[in-house]
Amino acid sequence: MSYAIIGFGKIGQALAKAFARNSIEVSVATTRDPASFASDAAAIGPQVVPVNLTEAVKADILFLAVRFEAHPDVARALATWQGKTIVDVTNTRVPPEQLGGQPSSRVVAQAFTGGRLVKGFNHLGATVLGQDPAVQGGRRVVFLASDDEEAAMEIGRLAERLGYAPVELGALSEGGLLVQARGDTWGRLIFKDLVKFG
Repeated sequence: MSYAIIGFGKIGQALAKAFARNSIEVSVATTRDPASFASDAAAIGPQVVPVNLTEAVKADILFLAVRFEAHPDVARALATWQGKTIVDVTNTRVPPEQLGGQPSSRVVAQAFTGGRLVKGFNHLGATVLGQDPAVQGGRRVVFLASDDEEAAMEIGRLAERLGYAPVELGALSEGGLLVQARGDTWGRLIFKDLVKFG
C-alpha cells in the first residue's frame, strides 16, 4: 500500500509528521517543483518524500490537504480515480447555497471520478494534528465519514497505525455534516480535540 499527501502547507506537514513518527513512507506533492519544498520535507524525516503531482497520484491512498477551491485542479491529474481512496481533509468558506445544498465532501467526491472518498482528519487544527496523538495514556480521536463503508474501515486501520483513535460517523450526508466547515456553518465536531482511553 502506498500513500501520498497532496498539499504541503500546515495541514499537509502535520499529516507528514504522523507518517514520519511511525516510520511509514509517504510521498508529498504540490503544484510546485518538489525541490522548492524538499528542505521542509527533509526536516520532518526521511520517510517524507517530495515528488511532483504526477508521481504522487500513483499512490493507493491520497490525503487531499489543499484549499477546497483547488480540489478540481488535483482531480484533473487523472482521468479516473478507480482503485484509489481519497481522504478529504479540506474545509471551505464557500456558502452552502453555492454547493447546491450538498456537503462539501460530496462535491469533492464528484470531482474524483471513480475514487472512494473518506472525509477525515479535517476537524483538528494543524497545530493539534501535528502533535503526537498519544495523550496521557489515551489516543487522539479522528472522525471519519464516507458513503463507502469499506473505504472508511481502510482509513480507520491506517489512522490506528498512525496512532489515532478513529471514530466512524457514517455517511457523508449524515455523520459527515458533523465534521464539515462550510461558509459560516460549522459541524458540531469541528475543532473538538477529543481523546479516547481504553
